[in-house]
Amino acid sequence: MKRFDAVVLGAGIVGVSTALHLQARGRAVALLDRRGAGEETSYGNAGLIERSSVIPYAFPRSMPALLRYATNTRLDVRFHWSFLPRIAPWLFEYWRQSSPQRLADATRAMLPLIENSIVEHQPLIEAAGVGNLVRKDGWLELFRSESVLRQAVETRHLLNPYGLKSKVLSWESLKQLEPGLRGEAAGAIQWQDPWTVSDPGAITQSYARLFESRGGAILSGDARSLSWDKEGWTLQDRDGPVHARDVVVALGAWSDAIFKPLGYRIPLEVKRGYHRHFRQAETDGLRNSIVDVEYGYVLAPMTQGVRLTTGIEFAPRDSKPTPVQINRLEPIARQLLSMGEAVETVPWLGNRPCLPDMRPVIGEAPRHKGLWFAFGHAHHGFTLGPATGRLLAEMITGEPTFADARPFAADRF
Repeated sequence: MKRFDAVVLGAGIVGVSTALHLQARGRAVALLDRRGAGEETSYGNAGLIERSSVIPYAFPRSMPALLRYATNTRLDVRFHWSFLPRIAPWLFEYWRQSSPQRLADATRAMLPLIENSIVEHQPLIEAAGVGNLVRKDGWLELFRSESVLRQAVETRHLLNPYGLKSKVLSWESLKQLEPGLRGEAAGAIQWQDPWTVSDPGAITQSYARLFESRGGAILSGDARSLSWDKEGWTLQDRDGPVHARDVVVALGAWSDAIFKPLGYRIPLEVKRGYHRHFRQAETDGLRNSIVDVEYGYVLAPMTQGVRLTTGIEFAPRDSKPTPVQINRLEPIARQLLSMGEAVETVPWLGNRPCLPDMRPVIGEAPRHKGLWFAFGHAHHGFTLGPATGRLLAEMITGEPTFADARPFAADRF
């Protein structure tokens, strides 16, 4: 039997980062996943280390906005009608948690993780030798209409307390920065603090190799084999039984496969999203990641080409792909940027693990000694993986924590 101090279930960015932080604190650690590192949600994101997203993505509160989404014709959010009855209670709680006071509470809770997102990524990027995949000049928020741009500029002062740097760009200035853009737009806001990466999956895989080079074990197996006895936790990898005193559940959208059988009622749901790569133009290719605010998609320069990512699809996690959004967005994106043919035969589909109060679960399971949770990071798993790994490792090893962990407790539901 293989024995470790801790086994981390899930080799996405959160799991790999947690394993690295535990390892740095002298623990013998194994990572276990059914697939390779960074092959699920950590592969398919927009590649942002989003230091500027200090306010979580809230549910619309105004009646006009709710009515617009209710028609199910928007491109930033889409839902399966048949799924609506099942997810309606979760959506109602999401709406309730998005009240001004509760949103302010979530913002305060998440702020230390957001503030430390780049701080915690940076040493791992350097140690893993992947600085060539990182840009440190922010991203662009593009606005089609003058009225929406003006509103965004007028409300930008709300972020002043967080010390974020930004710049308002006219369409002409934006074209100088991105000469490959076409058509017309009102302008953009350049958020200068975030970093962007050209291959988030490769970053996660490089972090995993760093973990392995430092003596960590990467195991292939099914996390659902997990069982407990008085001596600790046991599970099966492909070579036999594995034992550990502590187990971390960092399975993202699949974390319910562990916590539900153990009797925990945590309202985890998914926001599905799609991406597809298109070949870059030979000249004047995209240089910066761009969010087209009014259509709700991202264009990001990646090693595989220009990545077009969608907003949100509410649908059962394991149901068949329905890439309506990305198919409708492609011609809109092509009006903005010249892109070549698609790289993949079909769009990629991923699952963002979400909780209705807009914060993850990080901490010890209330009723099982040695069981720890780290999931539910919604749109910011890649951003927050290393900061989450540090916070949880501090909790497991009994160190003072750099952030208040109480808002992330599993028993808050």
